[in-house]
Amino acid sequence: MEQSFLDYYSLEPLTRWLHDALCGVMPEGWAVFLESLLLGVVILLAYAVLAVVLIYMERRVCGAFQCRIGPNRVGGKGGLLQVPADVLKILTKEIIRLKNSDHVLYELAPYLVILASVISFSCLPWNKGMEAIDMQVGIFFVLAASSIGIIGILLAGWSSNSKYTAIGAVRSGAMLVSYELSLGITVLTVVILSGTMSISGIVESQADGWNIFKGHIITLVAFVIYLISGNAEANRGPFDLAEAEQELTAGYHTEYSGMHFGFFYLAEYLNLFITSGIATTLFLGGWMPLHVAGLDGFNAAMDYIPGIVWFLGKTFFVVFLLMWIRWTYPRLRIDQVLNLEWKYLMPLSLLLMLVMAVLKVCGLVF
Repeated sequence: MEQSFLDYYSLEPLTRWLHDALCGVMPEGWAVFLESLLLGVVILLAYAVLAVVLIYMERRVCGAFQCRIGPNRVGGKGGLLQVPADVLKILTKEIIRLKNSDHVLYELAPYLVILASVISFSCLPWNKGMEAIDMQVGIFFVLAASSIGIIGILLAGWSSNSKYTAIGAVRSGAMLVSYELSLGITVLTVVILSGTMSISGIVESQADGWNIFKGHIITLVAFVIYLISGNAEANRGPFDLAEAEQELTAGYHTEYSGMHFGFFYLAEYLNLFITSGIATTLFLGGWMPLHVAGLDGFNAAMDYIPGIVWFLGKTFFVVFLLMWIRWTYPRLRIDQVLNLEWKYLMPLSLLLMLVMAVLKVCGLVF
């Protein structure tokens, strides 16, 4: 790809101009503070908007796969008004506080879950010059930040003082801690291939080809393992044991109401988007366009599409795949979930990482 095309849609000149303009009228410290405040508002606004879009998309996909009516058609054409109605309802619901709960931990749990989700969401590389958080160990930071949510889930189940929430939290903790391993190992496989832990660096290393193609069969299998593990990390079916309605009502957040329940609900859908966004970044080139060797005209046309369009298109494609899985397969038992991870996914992901390291050292992958 020509560097001019990368720079054409880059937001770096705009952010640099904004910083220089603010520094011209106020001290640099205040300018940085104001920029951080503005960036936080933009992130939270994008977070809320994407949550509404994902909820609507889930209902449409569910309705199409299972031939259900419900929210798929209620509320105007295509059910467009159903989601805003649900948002208004959850905002006006009373927050009920349990008498026999551990009040401090009970109140803290939903904020930990939403905090982990927002921090991970802030690390997504939407376009060149559009990374809110970018550092040399960016992908490691994402894995660390996303793990905070596990603490919130365990606290929610334990502090609610209910056997249903406790069982849901224990199930979720066992599953999330287990699948963190295979997910992290597949991420390391891509890090070895890319030669960097920087999120922007991983994307830019795919300018001459997406990792899912550059790494041959290894990254293709790693991509499948990542999708399975990411689905489990997001508590999505068929790995939704922590929220098994037939057994545990709503699992670890059974005793929550109002916006406290809304935080868990938002985090689940945005974790789906974050999982898909990281998959896009690691395996599908992030905001890099699709190039085919020898087709110069096609490649030139692809370069004109903005990077944010590429990123969102690939991410929503992965979101659709994960929704497809949820509404196709039945829920697994806890022993089946853990056997899949410890007996199959983790050993296979370790083998893939070892083979990728050998190939990289031997210069067989670039």
